Amino acid sequence: MIDQAISLLPALCAIVLVLITKETYLSLIIGIMIGGLLYASGNPVLAAKTIVFEENSGLIANISSTTHICIMVFVAVLGMIVMLIRESGGAAAFASYVSKHIKTSTGAKLAAFFIGLLIFVDDGFNCLAVGTAMRPVADKFKVSRAKLAYIIDSTAAPVCIIAPVSSWAAAVSYSLPQDSEINGFSLFLKTIPYNFYAIGTLFLVLVVILSNRDFRPMKDYEEHPETNSDIDGQILSESGKTGKPSDMIVPMLFLVAACITAMFITGGGLDGASIKDAFANTDGAKSLVSGGLVTLCFMFVFYIARRTLTVHEFMECIPKGWAAFVAPMIILILAWTLSGITELLGASSYIQTIMNMSAGFVKMLVPAIVFVLAAFLSFSTGTSWGTFSIMIPIICSIFAPDAELLVITVSACLSGSVFGDHCSPISDTTIMSSAGAGVEHAVHVKTQLPYALLTAIAASIGYVFAGIIGYYTDSKLALLGLPLTLFSMFCVTMLVRDHSPQKQG
Repeated sequence: MIDQAISLLPALCAIVLVLITKETYLSLIIGIMIGGLLYASGNPVLAAKTIVFEENSGLIANISSTTHICIMVFVAVLGMIVMLIRESGGAAAFASYVSKHIKTSTGAKLAAFFIGLLIFVDDGFNCLAVGTAMRPVADKFKVSRAKLAYIIDSTAAPVCIIAPVSSWAAAVSYSLPQDSEINGFSLFLKTIPYNFYAIGTLFLVLVVILSNRDFRPMKDYEEHPETNSDIDGQILSESGKTGKPSDMIVPMLFLVAACITAMFITGGGLDGASIKDAFANTDGAKSLVSGGLVTLCFMFVFYIARRTLTVHEFMECIPKGWAAFVAPMIILILAWTLSGITELLGASSYIQTIMNMSAGFVKMLVPAIVFVLAAFLSFSTGTSWGTFSIMIPIICSIFAPDAELLVITVSACLSGSVFGDHCSPISDTTIMSSAGAGVEHAVHVKTQLPYALLTAIAASIGYVFAGIIGYYTDSKLALLGLPLTLFSMFCVTMLVRDHSPQKQG
């Protein structure tokens, strides 16, 4: 058991170092080196070989993975799209247009929140797309990049895990045992109202925006937005062109439509599959790349035909856009490698062991135990899908297929898994939220963590209540755990002082 627990040590060391030193690259590299040395029993040559060449886990394996390549290409393509929109003057024009209807920083934050709710098909796409659209608006109303990153991240994975049409719904369905008689999609739908962390996260964002109350790490950036840490520097500065709002709005809408269409096609939509089945079987990574590349082609025609940009100006944006997003791509590669080394050390076996141990507790407390366990493991490994894909089959073996406690516990597992995806320094979503908002990764992690921890503590209280009610009544009365969760969060947030006046545009 102790040997298995060591599998999480490299990731935990990297996370602690990120929070202390704010040096993301160095922290991840140290975590990877610790993992390699543990696996090689201290042999530096074998450790180096493992880190670089290990099949399915090493650096080269992660770089050459089809899914990872697609994600990196999509990040690069998003960088090009962002650069083109800024070069055309569309970002500045959009911010100017929005400012005629939005008069305060609260309005700008609410706009980012509601746009995030609308892009629910994939969390990574959500982070980069919302960041692209709202960054100039946030800057105009002096909303800190840290706050924008928090809003973006909080409307990414938490939205996807409660959206029936998303890549996450498919992942949950595939996590059920093959011999199970449970309908995966129906089970997913039943878990939505019990997903206390995801719903609580969205609720807390609204409370924070409307009440203008922040915890100290975020408060410092909100009170002094000039301290924004912009990872792009001057690379993404405005070109000085007089663009139109349509120069941004039309490409972004086209991008959303193109990605959703690609998801429908890769899921077999053209081969007769229903809309539900198509989105359940889609290849999210390939779909995003396809949608992004088609959007680039559309933007070439859209800008050149209207003489918004010359061919030379358009082509200059391609390498500049790629360069602007090199930093998040490096962090993604390092995070994937660290996750691979963690898995190589036996993280899956450790998860299974402690899940089996938790089943021995009183069943009414299992939902709360599963939530805490999933939250810890997903935060440590940076992967929510990996966490619930291992835990859900074990949960299904504990409870009867038609038991309400099964639904509550699966939802607790998904809820805890989202916690890690939402705020772990080595999570894809956290990394891409930092990139989308244009803020240093370590700053985003530090400022977001207090809100995530508050929601997690409140959700664990809700799952204790729901587990007890579900155990004794096996009824929907367990849903009363949700208002208990939200009420406890609201009370704590109201204890935080309202710190600043409304910022005018």
